[in-house]
Amino acid sequence: MKKRLPFLLILVALSSSCSTYAGSRYSIRADNVTALRNLSGKTINVGVFTSTKPGLSEIMCRGVGPIKTPDGEPFSEFIRKALIDELVIANAFSSTAPVTLTGNLDEIDFSSTSGVWNIALQVTSPNGKSITVTENYSYTTSFVGETACNQTAQAFMPAVQNIIGKLVRSPEFADLVAQ
Repeated sequence: MKKRLPFLLILVALSSSCSTYAGSRYSIRADNVTALRNLSGKTINVGVFTSTKPGLSEIMCRGVGPIKTPDGEPFSEFIRKALIDELVIANAFSSTAPVTLTGNLDEIDFSSTSGVWNIALQVTSPNGKSITVTENYSYTTSFVGETACNQTAQAFMPAVQNIIGKLVRSPEFADLVAQ
């Protein structure tokens, strides 16, 4: 029994120290919807969003545990669905629209130490035009790993709102949806 006690203590310590942190479900942002309603009745379809790191669905936070999307889908798919949500609420989405935007998540990472999400997204139109937008979303963090990772997960959704906003409010966005 004495020989197994250290092994059991290590096993308990390892199994209790790892947490998973899921970001919040996406929530539309009013100013994004307003910008999309200015498209004068144009509708848009959203195709595949890829990633420079294919299938990336979690990022480790300080060795405490991974940051994930709420449903465990890849970050690129979460951002794709966020754009669709904004378009649907703005009455600007149609799966049969003449323009289908595609995207690539060029970068997604965070620093739970300095409290920043870094996201870079390129969106392309079949008309040959493309836009790259970046977001460096700052948030309050903590010295304590558990708290910092939780705050990082909670900051993911507003960071995505901001990058979608930069995309749809960009002066070049109208060129993307032009036929």
